[in-house]
Amino acid sequence: MSLPAVEVTDLHKRFGTTQALDGLELSVPPGTVCGLLGPNGAGKTTAVRVLATLAAPDSGHARVVGYDVVRQADEVRSRIGFAGQHAAVEEGLTGRDNLHLVGRLHHLGARGARQRAEELLDRFDLAEAADRLVRTYSGGMRRRLDLIASLVIRPSVLFLDEPTTGLDPRSRNDIWAIVRELVDDGTTVLLTTQYLDEADQLADDVVVVDRGRVIASGTPEQLKSSIGTRVEVTLADPGQLTDAARVVAALAGGEPALDLDTRSVSAVSEPGRRILLPQLVRELDAAGVAAQDVALGHPSLDDAFLALTGSRRTAAPAADTPDADASKETVTT
Repeated sequence: MSLPAVEVTDLHKRFGTTQALDGLELSVPPGTVCGLLGPNGAGKTTAVRVLATLAAPDSGHARVVGYDVVRQADEVRSRIGFAGQHAAVEEGLTGRDNLHLVGRLHHLGARGARQRAEELLDRFDLAEAADRLVRTYSGGMRRRLDLIASLVIRPSVLFLDEPTTGLDPRSRNDIWAIVRELVDDGTTVLLTTQYLDEADQLADDVVVVDRGRVIASGTPEQLKSSIGTRVEVTLADPGQLTDAARVVAALAGGEPALDLDTRSVSAVSEPGRRILLPQLVRELDAAGVAAQDVALGHPSLDDAFLALTGSRRTAAPAADTPDADASKETVTT
């Protein structure tokens, strides 16, 4: 059995009075994508910075491809790539010169740096823009160049800290394609993201962090199936939202969400509560609620995140994904 590409045990890190990491535990198999999710301030970026040797932990242990991030930091650095949410490229240089510079900093030599730059520019479709100054690049192109620069040394493990934040959908898809290609080649990727659909699309395993601790982990499907059924009722009359919410709350448990704009009530049932569509329709009819549409479906990763952390991200809503409405059972009246 192969050793984990990333292994974290009881990791602690404090900044002043803020406990950023509080006993973090993590294990990432080689050649996989691990999505690290959590509310703002949960400790995701701190964890990545410690693993990338950019910050020292207060206590605990972390290993990357078998090397301790504190005692063997140089060995770790020679085997990892890192790209953050802000492109760390020189705007006064061309794309090609940026890659040459990174190669020389990693002691590839002039010829080796040039060869590696050409390989990456061709492979990831930046060859045509290679001789333009980076300041003329779009945001998506800069982020792509930054990601490519992290690949100059052919890393065994790539750390991506919110790499697509603020990008348009096409640029995000470009980054996703690069990540998939790297994993196909055997690279291990640890990804923090504020886009839940990104984790759903890319991650083999998802680790949910809150207050510096892991509160849940599993495949995206396992996390989604760990909570109940998603219920959504759309009404003809917004004046009946409160009555509909009472019915949904009684069946699902917990507090439903009301949306005046869409005239809808939605909730995810508590684990173990089974809701049947005919039962929901009968209860709404009995309460005198005129439902325009009633739907039951599998919860999304966003629903799972909300159930696990009690908070939604402040990020832009996730893009529509093919499985967003998969296995949904509906009645339209």
